[in-house]
Amino acid sequence: MYDRPLMPGLRRRLALASARIGAWAAQRRFLGVVLGTYARVSTRLRRPVQVVGLAGLAAGGAWLGMFLGQTAAPVGPVDTTMRLVPSWDGESKVSLPPLGTLELDTHDGPVQIQVSVDAINPVAAKRLVEDPQALRGLEPEIVDDVRTGIYATATKGLITGTLGAMTVTLIVMRRRIPTLIAGGGAAVAILTVLSVAGATLDPRAVAEPKYTGLLASAPSLVGNAQDLAESFGAYSDELVRLVGSVSELYDVTNTLPATSASDDEIRVLHVSDLHLGEHAWDIIGSVTRQYSIDVIVDSGDITDHGLPAENYFLQPIRNLGVPYVWVRGNHDSLITEKAMRALPNVVVLDGKVKTVKGIRFLGAGDPRFTPAWRRVVPESDTRAVANQAFALAKVAKNSFPAVDAIVFHDSAGATFFDGHASLLLTGHGHEHLARVLPKGSRLMQEGTTGGAGMRALKYEEPQPVALSVLYLDRSTRELRAWDQITLGGLGLTSAQIERHQVKPDEEAEPPPSPIPTPTGSVPETPVSSPTVSLDPSSPSPSSPSLSSPQPDGR
Repeated sequence: MYDRPLMPGLRRRLALASARIGAWAAQRRFLGVVLGTYARVSTRLRRPVQVVGLAGLAAGGAWLGMFLGQTAAPVGPVDTTMRLVPSWDGESKVSLPPLGTLELDTHDGPVQIQVSVDAINPVAAKRLVEDPQALRGLEPEIVDDVRTGIYATATKGLITGTLGAMTVTLIVMRRRIPTLIAGGGAAVAILTVLSVAGATLDPRAVAEPKYTGLLASAPSLVGNAQDLAESFGAYSDELVRLVGSVSELYDVTNTLPATSASDDEIRVLHVSDLHLGEHAWDIIGSVTRQYSIDVIVDSGDITDHGLPAENYFLQPIRNLGVPYVWVRGNHDSLITEKAMRALPNVVVLDGKVKTVKGIRFLGAGDPRFTPAWRRVVPESDTRAVANQAFALAKVAKNSFPAVDAIVFHDSAGATFFDGHASLLLTGHGHEHLARVLPKGSRLMQEGTTGGAGMRALKYEEPQPVALSVLYLDRSTRELRAWDQITLGGLGLTSAQIERHQVKPDEEAEPPPSPIPTPTGSVPETPVSSPTVSLDPSSPSPSSPSLSSPQPDGR
């Protein structure tokens, strides 16, 4: 009788305890499942993680071993050090301290051949000086030395890379089996890399070296922009000396088939956009002498404002000693053109085919006159360039024999010239550009040989001095190869010479078309369109007088 009130409370407590026990058991089961799953996953991942870690140790050790496994190899009269280092780009790099480096795109494998020239062997050098006949046997000797050095470096790289992988693995894991596995894997990987490099070897790459050099004394030589004017003479002299030294070095280290015989080629120096850059003449003169240039082609903008006071800048042309082919740029006036015609070795292209050194040139001056103090380019001026190019292309089309080279200031004219001459020489863009156009013509747009002149001071980055040496076949007047020369811009004294050979399988690219054109291309039958007079004696419709406010161009 007295126990009945207690029964409901007891039942509730028992039910709550039972629920708690059930929840606890469920948690234990869930925890057990989680821990069991973790254990199984850990067991399964343990081996892949170990494999990845072992591979990483082996790769790092092999890289270190290959890097340290350098080989001392004499190559002709110089002593060199060769080594193999991992690299996604492949290639071979020759270090020529303190002058710079020579890069050769010899292969595609993930390994780079690094060669450092350490010293000149005085005994071998003396033998070459005393016995000029020894030079005849120098080339095969150098080839054998390089081949022997590369084989020795590859063998040593294989051994040191394998030992490096084993050493690093043994230090970290302290187990014999993983160490042996790492060494075997590294040896197989290195052999595979060397096989890929050998399979992708391109012997023609030695004909297209890229030289990059830097003068260590440049900061002390030139200083900052404030004292640039005072140091400009020293800067110009040093830049000329540098390009001469680099050219000599480049000539010694390069064996280009296209330039092995000077009697069957014509050497053309392409310059453009001097913009009153005084140092340009010293550089042009140095390259002309160094490369035995036959003819210089200037694609315009030799001045900045086209004023009579600027004609003094043209006088060094008479001292270059070779023909100077020129077209008027948009910064050059008819006054500039008249002064150029007065120079004895200048050939002004004016819409007629002119033969210079066996090359049939065709060109015409830019119909615009946009000196540096003008600011806006009207639509009529840009369309005048297209009309001028269209008219010039019709002259080229009707010319017999065919025109070899068309010289025009603005590359926009290439749209019309394509197919009417094998070589198109332009400027205006202040940037080097070389491409094959859809109809087979090769466009060569030069950068600014004057580094954009003294106006370069207003730019945050100096514009490089750019010019190119073109090698033409004397019989066909076709381009065979060219050297792209780039020198440090205002205040810098670096030099880079890059060799390019014409390849028959080059892919065609569309020409640059920054301006409106009457038709987009030269049609087979001429269409009715306005043309600009090719007679430089009469001002073009879009070449106003110097006093009228007009635009700015490059």
